[in-house]
Amino acid sequence: MLKNNGKKAALSVASTACLCLLLLLLAVQHHRAQVDEVTDGENTGTRSLLQDSAPEEENAQLGDSQVKKGFSAYFTKLTRARREVEKPAGSSASAADAPPAEDISADDIFIAVKTTKKFHQSRLNLLLDTWISRNMQQTYIFTDGDDEELKETIGSHAINTNCSAAHSRQALSCKMAVEYDNFIESGKKWFCHVDDDNYVNVQTLVKYLSQYPHTQDMYIGKPSLDRPIEATERLGDNKMKPVNFWFATGGAGFCVSRGLALKMSPWASGGHFMNTAEKIRLPDDCTIGYIIESVLGVPLTRSNLFHSHLENLQQVSRSEIHKQITLSYGMFENKSNIISLKGAFSVEEDPSRFKSVHCLLYPDTPWCPPQVAF
Repeated sequence: MLKNNGKKAALSVASTACLCLLLLLLAVQHHRAQVDEVTDGENTGTRSLLQDSAPEEENAQLGDSQVKKGFSAYFTKLTRARREVEKPAGSSASAADAPPAEDISADDIFIAVKTTKKFHQSRLNLLLDTWISRNMQQTYIFTDGDDEELKETIGSHAINTNCSAAHSRQALSCKMAVEYDNFIESGKKWFCHVDDDNYVNVQTLVKYLSQYPHTQDMYIGKPSLDRPIEATERLGDNKMKPVNFWFATGGAGFCVSRGLALKMSPWASGGHFMNTAEKIRLPDDCTIGYIIESVLGVPLTRSNLFHSHLENLQQVSRSEIHKQITLSYGMFENKSNIISLKGAFSVEEDPSRFKSVHCLLYPDTPWCPPQVAF
């Protein structure tokens, strides 16, 4: 009886071992089949990639070494494809290519030009002959003295601020305060400030501002510093607080949406702007940045399309001029700082290059030489 039971147990163990061995062999074969399938798929993808970049007769000669080299490019392609899928919607399109957020025209922009009477002949007349000539209704000139000839040219848009003619912090802030108040009264959608050494490409300005609703908080321009400016805010009772903020330099020009400008009113309207400027003891463009960034917490939207004489204007190429919003001229490191533009006029005839720029943008201007009309 015991012998029979032993034989049965041995047979049972043997049967179980055979069954396990059979299952193990099946599993190994299945795994090999999967590996072969994946390898074939990878090789096919790699060869397909290599065929995209190699002539047909060369593809027939591809060896294993070339296929291995193709793996790196193949996986790079897969990685790029995954990144494209993972990108947020619309991130691949630039802001310039995006549809406008708001349909605006030049009439919706209040362009304030800050000048002084002693520069009416040397600076302002150049602007009147060039870009202002095509934008009389949108441009307002803020100066510090009466000029009958200027009034005949631009009418009520010539505004005597009755501020000091000095280039002091107080005088500059006084003119900015008048600019701000006149913009609010105008009802226009955008306030854009420039100096009397700026050329404004109004067509590009309109296109750029149309990307943003004027009801949003928008402060647009270019800093002249590579870091936030540091100042001291006077709180009264001999108390002071350090503050730092970015500001757009007035020398390149900047724009503020109406929605944001209205929020600035407690610190900018009436005589408040002058008080705010004294509170931090900084000029007008810095005070604008202080109100917007430090007080209201709205960040500066930077644009490299605004240019001042504080940067190297030689870097603006002829092919890119039509894309810029403002240009400037002046002296930088004791050298003449102007854009490099050959064409309509010589440097002696046109030291600022503004006439040449204008003829490049508007070749139909009567006084432009015909050879620049292309």
